[in-house]
Amino acid sequence: MAGERGRLAARKVVVITGASAGVGRAVAHRFAGSGAAVALIARDQTALEETRAEVEARGGSAMVIPLDVADADAVFAAARDVEEELGTIDVWINNAMATVFSPFSEMGPEEFRRVTETTYLGYVYGTMAALEQMRRRNRGVIVQVGSALSYRGIPLQSAYCGAKHAIRGFTDSLRCELIHERSRIKLTMVHLPAINTPQFEWARTHMSKAPRPVAPVFQPEVAAEAIYSASRNPRREIWLGSSTAQVILGNALAPWLLDRYLARRCYDGQQRRVEVAPGRADNLFHPVHKPHRTHGTFDNEASSSAAAFSGSGLRLGVAMAGFGVAVIAGMLARGALSARSLRSRR
Repeated sequence: MAGERGRLAARKVVVITGASAGVGRAVAHRFAGSGAAVALIARDQTALEETRAEVEARGGSAMVIPLDVADADAVFAAARDVEEELGTIDVWINNAMATVFSPFSEMGPEEFRRVTETTYLGYVYGTMAALEQMRRRNRGVIVQVGSALSYRGIPLQSAYCGAKHAIRGFTDSLRCELIHERSRIKLTMVHLPAINTPQFEWARTHMSKAPRPVAPVFQPEVAAEAIYSASRNPRREIWLGSSTAQVILGNALAPWLLDRYLARRCYDGQQRRVEVAPGRADNLFHPVHKPHRTHGTFDNEASSSAAAFSGSGLRLGVAMAGFGVAVIAGMLARGALSARSLRSRR
């Protein structure tokens, strides 16, 4: 009995939003492998039941909570239900998202609102709900699943990019408040590259060609491993993949160059060569009852590994390199000036 109590005490309780497919489903698998108790949140109950079966087959236990993360009351109630059924929440992972592939000029206000409510406010409500429980014990980890698009907007996804930028700003603000409070609750953000998930099969699009991720593409398990690692060793930010680091640092150094590059490359780069099927269903306002999977249809090009970088470490390295270049340039300039001065004296 003592051993069983110890095992249950050591078991992590993890809440994952957007758990029915893609990255969220892969994250559930990863935590299941560690024996965690996982609360699965998404709109489609059938898909969540499938994920629960996969979690249990991998050695974890799961609780299914079908809800829309844009419904604040439902999210708060879910957090309370998790604490009652599974125990104290150790990790809360905000991952649910929605997007529309479209020029801004062709989007309606209701579409923009819906993406914002799901992708941004869903994170806000999830964070509020997690903090409501975690503050009682002054411990826990909240993981925000971000993106390279949290730093750099691209064409055809203005609502999604705006929401991801908002998540980063909100998270930075909250982090300062937690530090001020001397809170032991940890807040971390994992910025992902393009991931091979089913979202491209059911995201709303106003384009004539079917949507696709911008290369290079990575498998959901790569993202899941980074998110799992961040929950165990929370750092301020994790940038997953060299492409993410290049986009973030490139935008910091020369955003005007990226404006032009993305204007040229990211229209074709987000569309397949096949036409959008007539009557294609999308999941913007209602879940699509297609087979929910972890992987999308880009297995043939998706990589199964990626480097993970600490955002602060890379920034420091770039800053030091920039400072070094400036110092050397200054020394060379002073040397040239001194040489000219000597020649003029002669």
